[in-house]
Amino acid sequence: MTAPAELPPDVARATSVQALLEALMASDPGRPRVTWYGSGGERVELSARVLENWVAKTGNLLVEECGVEPGTLVRLDLPPHWRTVVCALATWSVGASIIQGSVAEDDEPADVLITTAPPAEGDGTTVVAMALPALARRFEGEGKFDVDYAAEVTGFADEPLYTVTDDPEECLAAARAIEGVTHWPAGARVLIRPGQWITPHSVLAALTLDGSVVMVGDQEADMDRIIQTEQVNVTL
Repeated sequence: MTAPAELPPDVARATSVQALLEALMASDPGRPRVTWYGSGGERVELSARVLENWVAKTGNLLVEECGVEPGTLVRLDLPPHWRTVVCALATWSVGASIIQGSVAEDDEPADVLITTAPPAEGDGTTVVAMALPALARRFEGEGKFDVDYAAEVTGFADEPLYTVTDDPEECLAAARAIEGVTHWPAGARVLIRPGQWITPHSVLAALTLDGSVVMVGDQEADMDRIIQTEQVNVTL
């Protein structure tokens, strides 16, 4: 019988998202951490190294282009997607907080809006336009925005140029408290089906266990094949 896997000490001790990402890199830089299945057969896989690279670039963009800092409120008006995961992890890594979903009339105003549908008129919020396709080089939609994520993010440094030790809103604790997480094995490979996404905390929860997620955005995807191919051992 195979002994139960144990968490690497640095992963178990991580008290911030940035520290967790660094621990995952040290644990196994080439291991898949986020795998995305989109429509039209799109599959994107981010290893620990690639995930940390995307988060660092995005965090640097948020700090340098949007003025994000500890205490900043960032709204993610984005669908379930690997880019949403990257933006959430980057926001938390720089010490800022997130709100999810589109803007409602009575919502708390955010300092920064990351969206696939920029507004027609500005209201003082810094708007980041997001193109979702993996190979997108620029945002092709309409609306007013300050930053074109796809066009600019690759130009930022591969390592964090910010130093943040705080865990905004104790998001690691919130992730570890998600129902069912205590029963997931160390190294869990978690499947998130279409419609099951609630918050990026569900992805973070798997990462706190030295695990990974398989996110499926295609309603027509063959789930049985994905579970077998991706060696999923936890389904929500």
